[in-house]
Amino acid sequence: MTALPQTMTAIGFDAPGGPEVLKPQQRPLPQPGPGEVLVAVAFAGINRPDVLQRMGGYAPPPGASDIPGLEFAGTVVGLGEGVSRFRLGDQLCGLVAGGGYAQYVTVHESNALPIPAGLSLEEAGAIPETYFTVWSNVFQRGGLKSGESFMVHGGTSGIGTTAIQLAKAFGATVLATAGSDEKCRACRELGADHAINYRTEDFVVAAKAATGKRGVDLILDMVGGDYISRNYAAAADQGHIVQIAFLNGSKAEADFSRLMLKRLTHTGSTLRPRTISEKAAIARELEEKVWPLLAQGRCKPVIHARFPLAQAAEAHALMESNAHIGKIVLTV
Repeated sequence: MTALPQTMTAIGFDAPGGPEVLKPQQRPLPQPGPGEVLVAVAFAGINRPDVLQRMGGYAPPPGASDIPGLEFAGTVVGLGEGVSRFRLGDQLCGLVAGGGYAQYVTVHESNALPIPAGLSLEEAGAIPETYFTVWSNVFQRGGLKSGESFMVHGGTSGIGTTAIQLAKAFGATVLATAGSDEKCRACRELGADHAINYRTEDFVVAAKAATGKRGVDLILDMVGGDYISRNYAAAADQGHIVQIAFLNGSKAEADFSRLMLKRLTHTGSTLRPRTISEKAAIARELEEKVWPLLAQGRCKPVIHARFPLAQAAEAHALMESNAHIGKIVLTV
């Protein structure tokens, strides 16, 4: 293999702000620690937490790189002490707490996975963050089972497109909310049984109608705000609501008597601060239960747009416009 450089190009910012603060910078080449591999990044995915970090609202966990970027795909070019799973030249995708928007990144080998059979490096770069998030929240925390009903808000986001496909693949009846008729069509094309335009329909009424007035067994919500009370209304008896973000705010007034009367469970989680071992456990389940589905083409990442690494600002602007359907990736 060719000799590694001492420095690399990465995307950073000197002060929080709009997309325009993101600039290419020269950074020292990261060095793999025990159990880590050094990867030459080919593609890096853009995610909402990256936007929040750039705006000053979501600092990296202690010890993590301050470079944005939580997922990537590329080729192993360096091995830390004790690495046993991967070898130089292997292609993989991985989940990190920071550092993805760069030419090189280190990742613990337990938080990396081989490229699913039949998928490109670009597609693999758009997998880890959303698939780890959906698996851990919908299936591990929410316990979604075949035959149950499932609703995801923001059905055409990276999380939404992933959740629709996985829930459908595991036998759920899938409802999705989206903000236009075009986006609702996209949700249905991905497998949603019911797509609800939240600008023209009341999703509570629509969800009740779609489930024969029973309500939804599991709701994945990234909106918060007034959706919290409305989710309680839309949920079935003994239903679950799993919270993964608060795009409309983390404070709300809600009729909590519904929590008692319906025996609801309202839970949530964040992925980025979780330990390497916790993420490794998610990775193992993904490889066992979801990687075969990806290899069979039963689900796959939806890529809306790609930008060169140096145009990360434009990629963030697109994400903030909410005009995209699926994932946005950086080409490194």
